[in-house]
Amino acid sequence: MSASSTAHGSLKVLVYSSNSLTRRSVTTALGRRPAPELPQLEYIECATEPAVIKHMDAGGIDLAILDGEAVPSGGMGIARQMRDEIHKCPPLMVLIGRPQDAWLATWSRADAVVSHPLDPLVLAESVAALLRQRVAGSTTVTA
Repeated sequence: MSASSTAHGSLKVLVYSSNSLTRRSVTTALGRRPAPELPQLEYIECATEPAVIKHMDAGGIDLAILDGEAVPSGGMGIARQMRDEIHKCPPLMVLIGRPQDAWLATWSRADAVVSHPLDPLVLAESVAALLRQRVAGSTTVTA
């Protein structure tokens, strides 16, 4: 877990889409806590690729949810760039236009894929699984 997450008792989730309705759909579907055993979520909404890069470079993000349908920069390309450029990149989820596009998302090296229209239960389950892994990874003891 990031240092800022530990300090505030929350997990930081970056939500990227050029469409404000998509960002709102994601945050509404997930609510404050996608699973009872997880800390509350703190959202950072981004509408542009430069904003995503700025926040990811700053660190402290526990999960990035990237809209593959965003314009002009799609979430799949941003996900691939983050995997290549960010050491210890946080988990990445890509939202795709159709279930048939899931094979395209493998190119992005995303950890999870959810298709539009967003099903709140599927989204929450996928996000909770990624965040559980993130939280479990942060509790390892170092000598």
